[in-house]
Amino acid sequence: MFEKIRSEFLIGKALVKQNALDGRAFSLDFKQTKDSIKGILTAKCDLDMKSFEIECEKDFEDDDLFFANGYQAWTTSREFSKDDKFDGLIKAANITKFVKHFAGLSGDYHFESYGEEGKFHSYTYCYFREKGEREIKLYGSRSERNGFTIFAVDMKNDKFIIRKDVEGLHLKAGQTYEIFDIAIIEGDMDDVMDKYFFDFVGCKKPEIKHLSGYTSWYNYFQNISEEIIIRDLNGLDRASEEVNIFQVDDGYQQAVGDWLLTDEKKFPKGMKYIADEIHKKGYKAGIWLAPFSAQVSSKIAKEHPDWLLRHNRNGKKMLGCQGWGGAYTLDIYNEEVRAYIMEVFDTVLNVWGFDMVKLDFLYSQCIEPRNGKTRGEIMCDGVDLLREACGDKWILGCGVPIGACMGIFDACRISCDASKNWKFKLEKGIDVNALVASIRINCENPSSQNAIINTVFRNHLDGRAFCNDPDVFFLRDININYTWEQKVLHGKINSVCGNVLFVSDNAGDFDDERIGYLKDFFKDKDYKVRLAEYEDEDVIRLDFTENGEDKSLKFNLKTGESNVFEVI
Repeated sequence: MFEKIRSEFLIGKALVKQNALDGRAFSLDFKQTKDSIKGILTAKCDLDMKSFEIECEKDFEDDDLFFANGYQAWTTSREFSKDDKFDGLIKAANITKFVKHFAGLSGDYHFESYGEEGKFHSYTYCYFREKGEREIKLYGSRSERNGFTIFAVDMKNDKFIIRKDVEGLHLKAGQTYEIFDIAIIEGDMDDVMDKYFFDFVGCKKPEIKHLSGYTSWYNYFQNISEEIIIRDLNGLDRASEEVNIFQVDDGYQQAVGDWLLTDEKKFPKGMKYIADEIHKKGYKAGIWLAPFSAQVSSKIAKEHPDWLLRHNRNGKKMLGCQGWGGAYTLDIYNEEVRAYIMEVFDTVLNVWGFDMVKLDFLYSQCIEPRNGKTRGEIMCDGVDLLREACGDKWILGCGVPIGACMGIFDACRISCDASKNWKFKLEKGIDVNALVASIRINCENPSSQNAIINTVFRNHLDGRAFCNDPDVFFLRDININYTWEQKVLHGKINSVCGNVLFVSDNAGDFDDERIGYLKDFFKDKDYKVRLAEYEDEDVIRLDFTENGEDKSLKFNLKTGESNVFEVI
């Protein structure tokens, strides 16, 4: 049982601590049972919360595993043992303050700690499992609308801690605040996950069951054009019976944030023409946006500086992500911003005619708490706004804290971006972008190996919280640094553990063998993951059922060596 309580808050400008249920600043109605933890805090005076956590002792054995759900969709998520270590920002991120700042934007490095053996933390939910067993014990928050819930362990010192990210929360005297509403569920993994997501969180089976098709990003990045898009659209014809979506990614707009200003040199017929051509093939039409971002050089940032978020500490404009030379973040609590966002989605969905939007860099909205709201409150408000703006059209979330969009978005990325390199090798002709992508500055930057880790260990989210997007796999021979075995392995893992299956290849260049693999990976099969776990530091075993047949995929994460051709 949880016995220790620790909290910090400001009364006026004075930093105060209270480590009891009842004290000078608040009283806490705290109830623990075998299957729940609930806590309602009542402020006795005006106060600004800084931190709140509860702690208990928990015995960890050598075979015990802790599943840590990362801060957002891209953040490394997996099971850890007491001898593992979860590194955050690597030393290269500390070269300068500028590099460290940008490296830390996409994660929780400025308010959580990393790098100690046996110490891990998880957002929204976690579970404990004994190696080799399917029985789990899950702790999970009902909602993150009051703030992110963080489950932390110190496995070396037998400690289990639950924190509420209350930084920024302002409470007036007499005001109540729900600190915790946590379910504790034990049993078979599938039964527990069903009970948590459907019964406790209130998710419904997502409308999207299976999407397979194309996205432009991982071959051309921003260098797309009408000619390229139409060519690659036609290139899918030989696999068309297994294709149902075609998505245009970044590069169609004049600048990030200026979504309604199409680059007419690259897309002279406009984006409605592109959506219409996709529909003629019988596919759903998808398009990418970063709705909270405004590139430094964008028209929207220059003309509306009052729309941009500013740092709490100095009032300077806040950069929300490092892409495109830096991008500011639009403040969703500004009514003009909200009106602009509604106009953008009305145009994209109802005038241009796109069926699905992939929404990226959403975490930028909640880098800092503000307006008396916690990061979790802000992120949930942002997700609600996007849901309202899109109506019943499909949303594919990306770069978003998962707890905020469970049961709200139709689909969501569960991994960081895949890289065009399985691992970096110093070779002649390698470009600078490949080198940069290969360096793991943080737990969110592009990495095929990290993408696979998340895809495997977040498989339980699929069909429960939303439809899983494990990011792309590759089958092409050009502009890629994979072996053929690595390509097939990545495709098989994605098809087993996800249901949003994308390539960025021009399938028109494929031979018959590649078309055959593409159609097989795209096919909507009856997959069920039985168990996924590390066999040693580099080797992962994925046990699953495919159309009623039990199979086991074993692979070396570092080399890509596997038995994949035996289980295809």
